[in-house]
Amino acid sequence: MIILGIETSCDETAAALIKDGKFILSNIVASSSQIHAEVGGIIPEEAARQQLLSIMPVVNQALFLGLDWKPNSQPPPIDAIAVTAGGPGLIGSMLVGVEVAKTLASIWEVPIIPVTHLLAHVYANWLTGKPYPEFPAVVLTVAGGHTDLFLMKGHGKFKWLGGTRDDAAGEAFDKAARLLDLPYPGGPSIQGAAEGGNSKKIPLPRPLINSKDFDFSFSGLKTAIQREIKNNKSINKKDFAASVQEAVADVLTSKTLKAADKYNVKSVLIAGGVAANLRLRELINEKADMPVFIPPVKLCTDNATFIGSHAYFNYHPMSWSEIVAIPDAFEAIKVYGNHKN
Repeated sequence: MIILGIETSCDETAAALIKDGKFILSNIVASSSQIHAEVGGIIPEEAARQQLLSIMPVVNQALFLGLDWKPNSQPPPIDAIAVTAGGPGLIGSMLVGVEVAKTLASIWEVPIIPVTHLLAHVYANWLTGKPYPEFPAVVLTVAGGHTDLFLMKGHGKFKWLGGTRDDAAGEAFDKAARLLDLPYPGGPSIQGAAEGGNSKKIPLPRPLINSKDFDFSFSGLKTAIQREIKNNKSINKKDFAASVQEAVADVLTSKTLKAADKYNVKSVLIAGGVAANLRLRELINEKADMPVFIPPVKLCTDNATFIGSHAYFNYHPMSWSEIVAIPDAFEAIKVYGNHKN
């Protein structure tokens, strides 16, 4: 089964062809991140405008590279179109992808499969070859706007264990980067600046690390970062970046492995943009006593490969009139039937 995936939830415009949920035939991503970097954050309207310009060239290139198909009177040999239709994401951006998917599905007479962005990230772990994750698994999805833990009992069977009470891990990185005068996005900047730094030099809090629940909170860490920088004008950027990175990685690792132990899982899965952080990857692999699955860095950030993979394993085709862009992830999970205890 070949699925065309389309992803436009933020500033990336992406299309990919996925075969049988596990094999990448093509993966094309166009990003407007450079435009947003100039102001230090995403401009939703500008992101959607750039996606309008990029969406059809990206789709056509994905079809050409994956199937040697060129736009003509014959539809491409695909079985379905999957599209990000549930958040988190920018409503204007998601509408670009949804409307294009609806149009192409109508013209080519193939089913359309709505996908929840938050859960789709998890399926990057099925695109890296054997061995594949075993169930039950604990899943950490962590990115700029969300940090959540799930118990995954099977495909489409997710139980939410806990999540961000306020700010996500990626937001802590962005805040620290701005205060240290490092470029946007903050995650890669903090990681780069942390190289060679002493992660024990600056004492920073680990919010909720010892709490009995599986919630996260990074607003206090952001405040501590701001206070430390304000009180120490001669701060060493490398040491500070390393200390910030260690604090975030420590909390994420501790909470995830505590959940893994409680639910006696067979696998731990990490997904989302912050999963690209090398220190997090290193730390959780050091401390885990069960298999840990983390996608290659290029599959952690937004792309359409995991959209197509998620669609294959959670095949819920819908009519075009039923597809709506829902910015709230948990409402989307409820609507599309993916949140099963």
